Amino acid sequence: QVQLVESGGGLVQPGGSLRLSCAASGSIFFRLANMGWYRQAPGKGRELVATILNTANTNYADSVKGRFTISRDNAKNMVYLQMNSLKPEDTAVYYCNAEGRTYSSINRQNYWGQGTQVTVSS
Repeated sequence: QVQLVESGGGLVQPGGSLRLSCAASGSIFFRLANMGWYRQAPGKGRELVATILNTANTNYADSVKGRFTISRDNAKNMVYLQMNSLKPEDTAVYYCNAEGRTYSSINRQNYWGQGTQVTVSS
C-alpha cells in the first residue's frame, strides 16, 4: 500500500515560517503521482493549499499565493511546503495528498497522510 507521513508542523508566531515535509513510501509510482497539500481548520472543510503535478506544474490557493511554495524531490519521494509570512488564518491540520497509481493497480487513487498541526498564534 501507500504511506504518506507529514512532519514539520508546530507553533509559530504570525509572520514566521515553517517547512512541512511529506515522505511517501510503499508501492506508489511517486514520479508519476500528482502531489498536494490540503488543510482543514476547526469547523471548516478540507481545502486545497497547493498542488504539484507529475509535470512539476504548481497551483496555489489564492490565500497562499506569494507566501507558500510547494516542491518535490522525486529521488527522495518527498514533497515539501515552505510556508512564509504565516497568518493566524493559516492555522489548520495540513494533510499530504498523493493521487496516482501503485505497482499493482491500474486505476489512479487518492492517498492521504495523517496530518500535521500548524498553529499560528502570538
